[in-house]
Amino acid sequence: MTRQFDIITDSCSGMPREFYEEHHIAELPLGYTLDGVSYGGADGETLPVKEFYARLRAGAECHTFQVTAEQVRPCIEQSFRAGRDVLAVVFSSALSGTASSFSVAATSLVEEFPGRRALVLDSMGGSMGEGMLIEYLLKKADAGASLDEVYAYGESLKKRIQHLFTVDDLEFLKKGGRISPAVAVVGKLLKIKPLLHATPKGTLGPIAKIVGRKRALEALADEAKRRAELEKDDPVFIAHGDCEEDALRMETLLRERFGQDRRILINYMDPVMGTHGGPGILAIFFKGKIRE
Repeated sequence: MTRQFDIITDSCSGMPREFYEEHHIAELPLGYTLDGVSYGGADGETLPVKEFYARLRAGAECHTFQVTAEQVRPCIEQSFRAGRDVLAVVFSSALSGTASSFSVAATSLVEEFPGRRALVLDSMGGSMGEGMLIEYLLKKADAGASLDEVYAYGESLKKRIQHLFTVDDLEFLKKGGRISPAVAVVGKLLKIKPLLHATPKGTLGPIAKIVGRKRALEALADEAKRRAELEKDDPVFIAHGDCEEDALRMETLLRERFGQDRRILINYMDPVMGTHGGPGILAIFFKGKIRE
C-alpha cells in the first residue's frame, strides 16, 4: 500500500545513502567546520568519511552546527505543494536545536497552507537509533497507517529504541563537555573505556567504566543482551567511527547473543555524531525494554 504522507529527517539518522533513496526520504544535513572549513550543511562540500576521521585523529579542530528553519522550509513546502502531509523524525532535542528548527518551519508553513499538516517527532536519540525508529515507522506507514497513527506509534516506540556506545578516546567527550579534563586525564592513564547510553530524556548518561577496549566491547554486548526485547525480525544496528574491525567483532558478539540469523546492519557514524565521540566510537541500537 502506498504511504499516505512524506517522511523527512536529518543527517544524524545515520543510515546508508541507499536507504533514503529507496524509501524516498528527504535527509537534511547538519554541518561541521574542520579547521575552519565548512562541510555538510546547506551549501558545504562533503568530505569522505574515512578522511574525516583521519583528520580528527591528526588533531583537526571540529565544530558542528544544526539544521536551520530556513533549510527545512523548502523541503516541507515541496510536499505541501504536492498535496501531501509530512512526518519529520529528528535528532534528540536534548542534544541539538535541530528539532526546534523543524518545528518552527512546520508551524509557519501549516499557517500558509491551510489543510496541510506537518508533525515533528523528536526521536530522543540519534545516529542509527534515529534511523532504526524511521525504519519501523516506514513499515507501519507502508501498511496503510495514517499520519496520526504512525506518529503515535513513534512516540511509544522511541522509548524502547536502545542506544548503547563506548568510545576509544576520552578527549572527544572532554571537548564536548561530557566529562571534565581531570576525568579525561585519569581515564586515559587507566585505559578506561566508558559505557554510555541514551537516557529516557534523550541525553547521554553513563552505564559503567571498563578497563580496556576488548572488555568494553564484551560489556557492551552483555548490556545489550540484558536490555533487549527482540522478536524474530527485529534488527540490530552498529555504527562506528572508522573502526571496522571492532564493528565486525561486535557483530560476532551480538550474533552469539541474539542468533546467527539476526539481521545486523553496520555503517559509519556520520561526521556530526562522530565529532563528539571521536574516532573509535562504537554504538549499537536495538529494540528493548523501556529506557531506564
